[in-house]
Amino acid sequence: MSLSHPLQPSRPVGIVGYGAYTPRYRLPAREVARIWTGGRTSGLPIREKSVPGPDEDVVTMSLEAVRNALQRAQIDPQEIRAVWIGSESHPYAVKPTGTIIAEAIGAAPHVQAADMEFACKAGTEAIVMAMGLVGSGMARYAIAGGLDTAQGKPGDALEYTAAAGGAAFIIGPAEESLAVIHAAYSYVTDTPDFWRREYQRYPEHGNRFTGEPAYFKHITEAGKALMSALGVSAKDYRWAIFHQPNAKFPQRVASMLGFTPEQIEPGLLSPIIGNTYAGAAIIGLTATLDVAQPGDRILMVSFGSGAGSDAFDITVTEKLLERRHRAPLTRDYIARRTEIDYGLYARYRGKIALK
Repeated sequence: MSLSHPLQPSRPVGIVGYGAYTPRYRLPAREVARIWTGGRTSGLPIREKSVPGPDEDVVTMSLEAVRNALQRAQIDPQEIRAVWIGSESHPYAVKPTGTIIAEAIGAAPHVQAADMEFACKAGTEAIVMAMGLVGSGMARYAIAGGLDTAQGKPGDALEYTAAAGGAAFIIGPAEESLAVIHAAYSYVTDTPDFWRREYQRYPEHGNRFTGEPAYFKHITEAGKALMSALGVSAKDYRWAIFHQPNAKFPQRVASMLGFTPEQIEPGLLSPIIGNTYAGAAIIGLTATLDVAQPGDRILMVSFGSGAGSDAFDITVTEKLLERRHRAPLTRDYIARRTEIDYGLYARYRGKIALK
């Protein structure tokens, strides 16, 4: 496939409903620094991160996000033909999250279900698959989600940013959509910047190697290829969203692609909730949809370690205005904040073994 041929479905598709979720608990970065660096707070990657409560996991968070998407879509769950949830922290090693969600929303049993994995782009991977299923005419609606309860090794750089939350989307016919997805483009290589082997509790990362040739290379290549294929540039977009492992990376890659700070501002959530991994880019899309207006054009580019990026060209329709407030806004969840200390965080995340 040449650069002039992005991924475009035979039948136009789009986002019929969307929903987000992030836990209320927040661990300030300065609290992590207090424990591991003697309180030195210079150069912290974010202000704070979201932390799941002891009764929260990818299933509970996915269900909240999917129900919000259903409230906006106002469709019969029995018409949904696929439920795909992307994550790198599914609660079961062998048992899908997707089947639980399908059962809980009333989409089962006549539905396809599966779990996606591709580090932080598992959510956008599910969106591309849903575009294909709906765009081929095999299904009217499909659910694509990306949520994580990410963990970092105690004292590791990831512990400052590894957060919880994400989003879910109902993909359906363009004529019913609040935002039409015109095209997607994927760019992947075997770049081992981040990994976790079986039975290994915490992931490892390549430190500065995660920036180049991983994050920046893949996002810029995917973004440039899609824009080139469509004959557009950064000035043709009202908004842009990029994967957010920290506060600085998305700002830098936006500048590399020609976008201004104002274009990425609504979707830049990492400083206040951290890196939600599979949900990082797509929760930024939900926050952008919360403020976007009909006709606004959006570029979203994810990144998943290992490594790859998915880029999307999206245009908002008039239907967004009538559906936006049917469910909680993303910023509503972010504003619902309870600060915790490192001890409670360690307890909630199972970092302290009691037996």
